[in-house]
Amino acid sequence: MIKKHLGFVLNIAALALFIPGIILPMFSMSMEMTAQVSASTLSSDLLNKELSLLATIEELWQDQRLLVAALIFLFSICIPLLKTALVSLAYFKKNTDIEAKILNFVASIGKWSMADVFVVAVFLAILSTNHAETANNQQFSILGFKVDLLISSETLSAAGLGFYYFTGYCLLSLLGTHFSHSSLK
Repeated sequence: MIKKHLGFVLNIAALALFIPGIILPMFSMSMEMTAQVSASTLSSDLLNKELSLLATIEELWQDQRLLVAALIFLFSICIPLLKTALVSLAYFKKNTDIEAKILNFVASIGKWSMADVFVVAVFLAILSTNHAETANNQQFSILGFKVDLLISSETLSAAGLGFYYFTGYCLLSLLGTHFSHSSLK
């Protein structure tokens, strides 16, 4: 019986982490380009953005990447909310066949809801070009004077608070569902 209560409490705590996890920035990325001609330097930010999970879905949708946006929305928003709602419903349907059916169903979709972790991990891996710097040095002559031109760019990315909240949600939800499901035995 303690596993059942613990599973419910962990799922509610997971939901409390889920909300900031999808709203707060999950990552930040900036790209800067610098041009240096002899002793003069000119810098410009090419990209500077922070995106939450919801903002990422919205941006993908606006960029007409509908399938990717829909899949991330399904795996990262819909299935986790459905899973939490079903575990909560099962908690209040004590010692019934309905409780067992609901928790067995949640266990089966649990594999699908972990796809959100995979999606986020791949997304962050793609963006983990931290300190990737490129430099191109050219020398040319103008009116007999040699001019050195150095063009470089630097890309920085970092995980934001949303990433940590969302990771906490995933771990607590997984643990809570495990306890809820193991209470049936």
